[in-house]
Amino acid sequence: MTYRLFEGKDHASIYQKYRFTPPEEVKNIILQYLNTKKGQPHVLAVDLGCGTGQNSRLLAPHFQEVVGIDVSDCQLEVARAVPGYPNVTYRKGTAEDLHFPDGSVDLLTAASAAHWFDQSRFLAEASRVLKPRGCMALLGFTDSDTRLHYQDCGERLNHIYEEVKQVLLPYTSNPVAVSESKLEDLYTAIPFPDKERIECIRVNLTISVRNLVGFITSWSMFQAYKKKDPQTAEDLLLNTQKRFLEEMGVTSPDTKMDLKMGYFCVLASKPQ
Repeated sequence: MTYRLFEGKDHASIYQKYRFTPPEEVKNIILQYLNTKKGQPHVLAVDLGCGTGQNSRLLAPHFQEVVGIDVSDCQLEVARAVPGYPNVTYRKGTAEDLHFPDGSVDLLTAASAAHWFDQSRFLAEASRVLKPRGCMALLGFTDSDTRLHYQDCGERLNHIYEEVKQVLLPYTSNPVAVSESKLEDLYTAIPFPDKERIECIRVNLTISVRNLVGFITSWSMFQAYKKKDPQTAEDLLLNTQKRFLEEMGVTSPDTKMDLKMGYFCVLASKPQ
């Protein structure tokens, strides 16, 4: 089935504000793979489950055309409002029903989205629309690899973060668990013989306490928790921010900490 969990206007604005743009390290791995397997020119990239367009815009300088696809009108509305990307367009649709001609797509990509797809239907459509030697790149991050650090604080910050995840654990959907497995089953099911799965790409970022708490609000499990009990969910956020600030010995939620994340990437190239 196609999951529809990120369609509200509030959630779309949260995604645009707090979700991470895929890092340059991962983008470079994807482009190098495409250059090696298919070569130039790079005409069309299709970004599935594009949300508010962070990954679509990241790809824009490297393709003649980028099309972002999502099921959410609200997410697409936010994506279209970002100026400065004339070669990026957005369409409403799903990964299982791609309205592109056979053999027309150079790169089919999805950032933190492929775990929501119907595996067999998506792979059938991917096989149909990709050009010969065209590539698939499915990327994401596993939150089990996330580590926080500020001056001499580390383990306590990680402990607070883990406690939040434990509170939200009962609201975790099966597709999120699939993502944490780094798309192992999907990788196995890809019918192309030329494929690889890079399991851990370490990325170092900085993030403010305010934005880290905002990132938590973008999680599907937090949204499910909030739907059940809005006040308790709001209290969890306020208390988490307060605990971070106290542990760091600061008062401003704009204080930045170090964030280490582990990304993964499934790559595959359609046979000639």
